[in-house]
Amino acid sequence: MALNDKQTRFVEEYLVDLNAAGAARRAGYSARSAAPIGHANLRKPAIAAAIAAAREARSARTGLTQDWVLDRLREMAERCMRQEPVLDRQGQPTGAFTFNAAGAAKALELIGKHLGMFKDRVEPGGLRKPEDLSDEDLAALATGRSPGASAP
Repeated sequence: MALNDKQTRFVEEYLVDLNAAGAARRAGYSARSAAPIGHANLRKPAIAAAIAAAREARSARTGLTQDWVLDRLREMAERCMRQEPVLDRQGQPTGAFTFNAAGAAKALELIGKHLGMFKDRVEPGGLRKPEDLSDEDLAALATGRSPGASAP
């Protein structure tokens, strides 16, 4: 199925920042309906296929792939985790060593996120059902407090 002009523009705009609502607005959909239309567009097989094809074409053109990024992150983490000797003013080793903990932590964090090791939001399966809440938790919710919080 061929895409219409707005859908083609949506695909192009989505690749800019991977924001469906923003892409829909920039493609010419109304601001009021941009979020639901953007979400719906991502679920349409023809649009999803066009986005996948465009991403593959970009990766082939630039040589930038997930593997390339992960390889660079691994190299960065390994380089940052190497112990470097601390030198005095004359350039002589002091016997102490240091390493770039912040750089290593950031590289490892990005790798972990890619691998799905860290969750930034609550997964639907992680939500508790009302029947699983205690009477105290239900009362807290009814009064606007968080479940498990002590009463004022």
